[in-house]
Amino acid sequence: MAGQRRGPHPVGQHDPQGTQRGDRGRPLTDAVGELLDYQPHDFRRMFITDAIMNGLPPHIAQVIAGHDDINTTMHYNAVYPSAAIAAHQAFIARRRSLRPGEEYRVPTSEEWEAFLGHFERRKLSLGTCGRSFGSECVHEHACVRCAMLRVDPHERPRLEKIRINLIARIAEAEREGRLGEVDGLSVTLAAAEDKLAQLDAEVARRSTGSTSACPPATRSTAPS
Repeated sequence: MAGQRRGPHPVGQHDPQGTQRGDRGRPLTDAVGELLDYQPHDFRRMFITDAIMNGLPPHIAQVIAGHDDINTTMHYNAVYPSAAIAAHQAFIARRRSLRPGEEYRVPTSEEWEAFLGHFERRKLSLGTCGRSFGSECVHEHACVRCAMLRVDPHERPRLEKIRINLIARIAEAEREGRLGEVDGLSVTLAAAEDKLAQLDAEVARRSTGSTSACPPATRSTAPS
């Protein structure tokens, strides 16, 4: 149509009538009467924008959107960074106003050392323990079995060696009739193989480039 401004998706690609229509069948327009052309991906951008403007931290929005790079998320966020920062600060202020004031006291030296020590103890040979501060290790440091273990991709060869060793130990236990040991080692082996599969899936996801920059929202004018 003459005089139409088009984005990456032609108007009418998702609407046989060539316009997006409201609940009463009338074309959707902006404040000055120009036709609006929304594509499905635009609603993803609006969701991210609305979430950040209501105080959701951008790095959390990045996880929800499944982006590898936070800059991709910020491209979705159709506001200036200063506005996003102001919205997040307002969200933090609201949260603080709802929490007991004694939670904001200055921690003691012992509390601070315990807090820092928690993060030091999260470092493991295979990666990082994801359990929260103040929680105990429910697997008694059987880290390969634990769902909170975040395996470092660079440590995949180490995990593969553990898997091979477990297979050999299970075979030995079966030969010698130590069936209880077979059961325990089999649980650990299943956990190791699951973590290897998770690593492979993550590598495959990154290699396919499943995340991409958001196409800009498009708007069309009435045909001349």
